[in-house]
Amino acid sequence: MLMELSIKNFAIISSLTIPFEKGLTVLTGETGAGKSIIIDAIGLLLGGRGSTEFVRYGEKRAEIEGLFSLEDNHPVLAKLESLGIDVEEGMLVLRRDMTDTGKSICRMNGKLMTIGSLREVGQTLIDVHGQHEHQSLMRTEEHLELLDSFGDASLKKALSEYGKLFKQLTIINRRIAELDRNAQDIAQKTDLYTYQLGEITQANLIPNEDVQLLADRKKLANGEKLAESLTRSYEHLYGENKGLDYLNGMLSHLEAATSLDEDLKPLYEQVSSSYYLFEEASYSIREALDQVEFNPTALEQIELRLSEIDKLKRKYGQTVEEIVDYAQKLEDELEVMENIDERVNELKVEQRALLEDLDIEANAISNMRRSVASQLEKAIKKQLQSLYMEKTSFQVQISQLSELHKNGQDQIEFLLSTNPGEPLKPLAKVASGGEISRIMLALKSIFSTKQGITSVIFDEVDTGVSGRVAQAIAEKIQGIAKGSQVLCITHLPQVAAMADNHLFILKEENKERVKTKVMPLSDDQKVEEVARMLSGVEVTEITLENAKELLNMAKKKKHVH
Repeated sequence: MLMELSIKNFAIISSLTIPFEKGLTVLTGETGAGKSIIIDAIGLLLGGRGSTEFVRYGEKRAEIEGLFSLEDNHPVLAKLESLGIDVEEGMLVLRRDMTDTGKSICRMNGKLMTIGSLREVGQTLIDVHGQHEHQSLMRTEEHLELLDSFGDASLKKALSEYGKLFKQLTIINRRIAELDRNAQDIAQKTDLYTYQLGEITQANLIPNEDVQLLADRKKLANGEKLAESLTRSYEHLYGENKGLDYLNGMLSHLEAATSLDEDLKPLYEQVSSSYYLFEEASYSIREALDQVEFNPTALEQIELRLSEIDKLKRKYGQTVEEIVDYAQKLEDELEVMENIDERVNELKVEQRALLEDLDIEANAISNMRRSVASQLEKAIKKQLQSLYMEKTSFQVQISQLSELHKNGQDQIEFLLSTNPGEPLKPLAKVASGGEISRIMLALKSIFSTKQGITSVIFDEVDTGVSGRVAQAIAEKIQGIAKGSQVLCITHLPQVAAMADNHLFILKEENKERVKTKVMPLSDDQKVEEVARMLSGVEVTEITLENAKELLNMAKKKKHVH
């Protein structure tokens, strides 16, 4: 429920904070005092369309903030969790600021949100009904959801199962459409991929081939230098009076020294080992020298092969491995594209099977809805009788569409006839303002608890009625308030008398500026206000007595109900 509303610099409201209670809260006051402006502020807080005209003249921004308390099972909690909004102790603060430049800033518990998210949350918190704005109850497209909300657990389970199947069908339909839409694109890609794969395949690439070729090119291109370096190394080891000769002479002298001093034997063995290592190295150098090539033709072939590989690298990858991987991807893509017709046929088989299952489920749901519609018609008829519309006929028209939709195959429309002999007409086309008010209250009495919305606002929905009908409307609004928090702007004394809380809206002029104030009424003040509403102009002793009688009757009615 809405616990507190804070408004600043909004229209003619300078600064206003209004606490709200459970039950029926009535807002009364003279025309132009700002009653509807308060409702407009709540509408904007719930994500309604903003305007720079809402910002109080001479101010830079308007600020609206609402504090809501949420029960543990409130349906809005799941939505808040999906938006990443933390709710502590069941409290939610919605805030909306509007600047004089048209910018709108929305927050939930201090976290910035889009207007769309604010609207989604707001619609589950408060339902606003006005004389000319009947919202979901008057919109034909909402009647299906309203009928389903009146159903039992078996209907909800059937709708859940149907929804899962329909989601699968939607995915398959989208995939088939994509494949059909991309047929020309697929043909073009097939030609391109076939050419690319042929170019790579014709090259007969070998893994790490480019690395080996670069090494071979380096050796061939530098053969002369390599041969010279190896020759000099060999000569230093094995030439006359070179390294090995010096080591051999050293070994001879050390051997002689060892015979004189046994302690020199390890040194002799160390030098002897080094000699044989150098000797072995000289053989390896000799072999490497023998393998050095001076082959311009082989070098040219390597250059040509490297050039071919570089050309492929520029197109398909930075290494031979990447090019080979790309070729594999091309093969996979071509296989998929070549089998596209087969894939479409497979999807169409799945599509037909799902349609058959959905058709069975949709027919079962339609039968359930006919049963629920019959129960709803009886419930609405009972509500209308209590509002002195006993001759009114109400019917739930169920027609089947040619195609399945996300909620089955049914189209639902509420029809009404307010006088005997007149044909049933769509609910939205009922002309009389008084009749619309009563019909809306009858529907709201049925659906308010079903929709899970805990706060309802009625903005002058009692226009065009009087007498016993006004009393019936008052009792109906008060009945709705037992299961919900109801805020009601009214001109009917019968409705005001039923209030659990009565707020009086007045305007004052301060320094040539109009200012709206809200004043909670005491019991004595309630009598005076109801008397004013009864008399219209002058409050007399008689109207005061009538007001007291009306309030006493209302108290008894509330006690009885």
